[in-house]
Amino acid sequence: MKKSLHILRILIDKEFRQIFRNAFIPRVIVALPLLVMLVIPLVATMDVRHVGVAVADADRSVLSARMAADIAASEYLSLRSTMPDYNANLQRLEQGEVDVIVEIPEGFERNLNTPSPKHINISANAVNATKGTIGMQYVVQTLGHTLAAYWAESAPVEVGDVVTLQHRYNPTLNYRFFMIPALMTMLVIILCGFLPALSIVQEKENGTIEQINVTPLSRLIFTLGKLIPFWLIGLFVITLAMIVAWAVYGLKPAGGFGPIYLAALLLILGISGFGVAIANKSQTMQQTMFVMFFFVVLLMLMSGLLTPIESMPSWAQKITYALPPRYFIEVMRSVYLKGASIAELWTNYAALAACAVLLNVCAAVTYRKQA
Repeated sequence: MKKSLHILRILIDKEFRQIFRNAFIPRVIVALPLLVMLVIPLVATMDVRHVGVAVADADRSVLSARMAADIAASEYLSLRSTMPDYNANLQRLEQGEVDVIVEIPEGFERNLNTPSPKHINISANAVNATKGTIGMQYVVQTLGHTLAAYWAESAPVEVGDVVTLQHRYNPTLNYRFFMIPALMTMLVIILCGFLPALSIVQEKENGTIEQINVTPLSRLIFTLGKLIPFWLIGLFVITLAMIVAWAVYGLKPAGGFGPIYLAALLLILGISGFGVAIANKSQTMQQTMFVMFFFVVLLMLMSGLLTPIESMPSWAQKITYALPPRYFIEVMRSVYLKGASIAELWTNYAALAACAVLLNVCAAVTYRKQA
């Protein structure tokens, strides 16, 4: 036992020396988390802003002017035109200069409180369905607030609010808070999946692994010697990502750091074992990179990182149950935003642990010693 531990320490020391002798890998370990956490939350967002709005104001009333002013004051909308001619605004919509047209008919304010009031017509450019739909919703909400304020000012008595809106877990509806915990999954997959695989294949190409194959070193010790350094690197990357999320975006886990580290460790175990299993069946670094890239893309697309799992076809949803990132993303978002505990998420932790055991067994089994 002592001899095995001594050999394991030597292998771990050897692996760290190889990592830090490489001028590129240490920089990637630090630079990639910083770039991902600083850049992607700012550019990859589902928030729709600067929706161009044209107001076809045929009413020319105080209320219509107030509507246009409220649209111009919105942080999500940009008032581009207030021309009364609807056809001229429609031409601008066709040319892509505006995204939404608000048509206020003549006599709208005068007939507002009559039994048959006139209606505001809203047209949106649906070529970009997401922007058109969400932009129209922003316009409807803005006009609704304007009309509510108008009626409140003209009502003879005050009417209390009967509906209360409450956004739980993400009160500001900030999409970055939803995205940032999931981005840590991408960091673990890339660094803890690619790096162990490339490390083994590099030894194959250099011929150094043949020297290990002729020793009485067991498959378990060899696999642990390869994986433990990258487990530690993975925990460092998660820590760095959480520091950036806290310092830059003010986002910290509501449920504490313990559940995060436990889930991260289980995912790191599984992904690194998967990378080693791929490397054991590969002969060149190019082959390893192609195979790993295929699986990394698959894991990211089907884990709920970018597309909600509920929106996928039923057959695809069933496949996601076999993917460890699915459970890790759910844990991260629940702990960060809801303050969930390990006991509340025990099924996800159990699934991560099962995947980690299975993938590391595959990594040990697929390693073949050759005399």
